[in-house]
Amino acid sequence: MRPSAETLAVAIGAAAAQELTKAHERIRHCVLQLDDVQIWRRQTDAMNSIGNLILHLCGNLRQWIIAGVGGAPDVRQRPLEFSERGPIARDELLRRLDAVVGQACEALRRASAEVLLRTRHIQEFDVTGLEAIFDSVPHFRGHTQEIIHITRSMLGDAYRFAWTPQKGG
Repeated sequence: MRPSAETLAVAIGAAAAQELTKAHERIRHCVLQLDDVQIWRRQTDAMNSIGNLILHLCGNLRQWIIAGVGGAPDVRQRPLEFSERGPIARDELLRRLDAVVGQACEALRRASAEVLLRTRHIQEFDVTGLEAIFDSVPHFRGHTQEIIHITRSMLGDAYRFAWTPQKGG
């Protein structure tokens, strides 16, 4: 039996939401090991803090997934994501990220085949909903790895891994 377009749309939305959820958990794991000063520390003035990266991820998901795929108004102010110097408290940053990831996952799970195939204009690009997902979710994962790297560099041996393999495994 061939799956329908709607069955495929549901599977794509669920897989994308799962990827966002896993990356979101990794970001939370890192941020909960840091204090507000560490979250807003920049290695150099030209580099972003973890706080700026979280604001950027919130803006990107809101624009590309919640608005672009889900149909909400696009209210992104991208320059502010990078100009903020904080400190916005850790708990507030996580609250914002939790809310945006939740809304993005909901938009992904609701996306129909028509929504995934329709072209829309996002950040000066004409893209389908599917292209928006394939842009935004890997973008989120990439910055997740950056946040992990910054956290590990900052904490050194004090970094607590979320999971480590058992001996012999």
